[in-house]
Amino acid sequence: QVQLVESGGGLVQAGGSLRLSCTASGRTFSISNVAWFRQAPGKEREFVSAISWSGDGAYYADSVVGRFIVSRVNAKSSVYLQMSSLKLEDAAVYYCAATMRSTPFYATQLNYAYWGQGTQVTVSQ
Repeated sequence: QVQLVESGGGLVQAGGSLRLSCTASGRTFSISNVAWFRQAPGKEREFVSAISWSGDGAYYADSVVGRFIVSRVNAKSSVYLQMSSLKLEDAAVYYCAATMRSTPFYATQLNYAYWGQGTQVTVSQ
């Protein structure tokens, strides 16, 4: 079992930055990938970014390329999402998810068995 806790959400003006954190506990040595998904009101949850636990791959949705950076510190069992140049449409609840499966389908939610509780990101004009 893996437990995930997100933090770092909040209110930010458009154009600003936030850094989200996801801290894992439990069987962290079994984690293959960690991903960030987000869900805005009235919309389906969507893929944002993913990173392999080994650090040899990082992936992004087209909508955040060049603005978001995902990173991890294995010693802290943590994954971070640095979000810059935030737009109104980035406002959502952001979820951290982890999988023990080695899969190339890192953007597929069904591949992730472990989820955090989510952290709210609000972007104002």
